[in-house]
Amino acid sequence: MKTQNYYQFLEPLNKELALIACELENSIFTSPRTMLTHARVFVENILQFVMKIEKLPNESWTTLVERIDILSDNGYITSEICDALHTVRMMGNQAAHDTRKFRYSEALLSWESVYLIVRWYVETYGPVEFEFPEYQDPTPQASESYDISEIEVRLGALEALLTTTLKEEQQQTSVEVEKVIRAENLSQVASPGFTTIRNLIYKGKELEVPYFLRDAFLLPQRFERSETFLIRLGAEQQARIMSELPNNLEGLSKHVKRFSEKNEEILFAELKNYIEEEKVRRNIMVERPGDLLFFFKTDYLIITEKIAATPLTAKLFAGFPSLLKQLHADQIETVGQLPRELVILAKYDNVGVGTVKSLFDQIISIQEKPSVTIG
Repeated sequence: MKTQNYYQFLEPLNKELALIACELENSIFTSPRTMLTHARVFVENILQFVMKIEKLPNESWTTLVERIDILSDNGYITSEICDALHTVRMMGNQAAHDTRKFRYSEALLSWESVYLIVRWYVETYGPVEFEFPEYQDPTPQASESYDISEIEVRLGALEALLTTTLKEEQQQTSVEVEKVIRAENLSQVASPGFTTIRNLIYKGKELEVPYFLRDAFLLPQRFERSETFLIRLGAEQQARIMSELPNNLEGLSKHVKRFSEKNEEILFAELKNYIEEEKVRRNIMVERPGDLLFFFKTDYLIITEKIAATPLTAKLFAGFPSLLKQLHADQIETVGQLPRELVILAKYDNVGVGTVKSLFDQIISIQEKPSVTIG
């Protein structure tokens, strides 16, 4: 039976190599170019480990081809391993510089060469009793996979972590230590999209922004106490999307008049709630692929075809005639035509979050009463 990631067995021997190999496997059918480029870095790190063990000259400026030649000339690698290393090296160089489209077959060829190299490394320098598994072709993941940009982030962080383990006496700066800690945490990510892409800070406090929210639209209605603040910032082309927010929120209020540090503090707190709510939603959507979902904060509703066809009439939805009138003016006549993010409805005149919550509750009530006639 195929394991979730082939090189998981490497973790007891070298956790960093195992994690990078896992990311390479994830990228084969997502982006052959990424796999080829980073496979080259992967095998170069392996050779650096070998040169360190064998006490061979191992300067940082030594190129991969020079490392291969040194090991070959000194009899540390066979012609088969030398050929495999050159295959990964040359294909990695092409992927790094050539703009053409790379094929899955090319990534698979490199993957086979990586197998030969890793097997040689483990069998030569690993525990004597360790039995290396047979080669296994990777298969496309049926479930949600990592976006290629997210894989790049993960690979970059893990490669930086691996580099630090190669240095015998490294005086790490606080920034380097933070990068290492973040890279170590990558192994704990449960689902694609949850890799930390950046941190937001405010007066010593930090928020981790997951990859799937990096360019999320910051809908003002989602921020009850900061709605006006965000609307004003948006008018100044500030804070419309997550990536527009500065890493440090201190001073954000200076972009608009009549707002202060207190508004920054409130926004930071609401951003924390927003990120947590979005994580919950993300997991729900992953668990319910293909379902039509309506969201109100962290609550959600699965909309059946029958409920989607329910007309938005005063007879079925009592208590907000003004909202219904405005919806009809926008040619929104049935439940299925409502926005998936129901809080967007708070944009209408004289409609607040409380009204939207009432509408959400009434949709739930109708769905729970199958005897209700909807026309």
